[in-house]
Amino acid sequence: MLTRKQRELLKFIQERLGETGISPSFDEMKEALGLKSKSGVHRLITGLEERGFIKRLPHRARALDVVRLPEDQTVKAVQVASRTAVGEERRAALNVIRGDFTPSLPGAVVAAQPSSALQLPLYGKIAAGTPIEALRDNSNSVDVPATMLGRGEHYALTVEGDSMVDAGIQEGDTVVIERCETAENGTIVVALIDNSEVTLKRLRRKGDSIALEPANPAHKTRIFGPDRVRIQGRLVGLMRRY
Repeated sequence: MLTRKQRELLKFIQERLGETGISPSFDEMKEALGLKSKSGVHRLITGLEERGFIKRLPHRARALDVVRLPEDQTVKAVQVASRTAVGEERRAALNVIRGDFTPSLPGAVVAAQPSSALQLPLYGKIAAGTPIEALRDNSNSVDVPATMLGRGEHYALTVEGDSMVDAGIQEGDTVVIERCETAENGTIVVALIDNSEVTLKRLRRKGDSIALEPANPAHKTRIFGPDRVRIQGRLVGLMRRY
């Protein structure tokens, strides 16, 4: 028997994995459940893990996966489809996303059809640590499952550095970016700094300032004036080769 908060957390993790393929951070879980501290999140996660509902992915900071759902919990079909057809197709199509993942829910897609993949331009490397000069190489491209993409223009970048590991983003990953010029607070974005440097960070607006937050305590948040930062896109997908 799960408590109400355990059920809420399990549902939140399940939905976030289905939407992005990345488990939510402890801060996001704390905010979503209205908890006062991360210790409450730790206790809920430990309880769910002990009961076999979730598992921690090895060698991934704060990376979780849903193993099963309560038998009496109703899950909308669209959520199940998102978790299986979308999440598993990403892995099967390109041998990507969390190489240590073992499918645990029924209906996993084991092979993707070639027609389901689209080519996106791979614009080079983006730093997830110290920002590097923006690089675009229009000669390279990458195949991406069509189910990973929404409307609008998309492109891909290769991650360098470790500053976003707590968000499940590692060096060598390929991130799929939806091109946009604005984003909500808390969104992981591609930010162009002073028209010369590009970085992948979580966006926070604080008054007239823009903060670019890492997801690794070893790295510091950088704060800029609004005229120094331009949003180049937001993270919509992650691919990992293994």
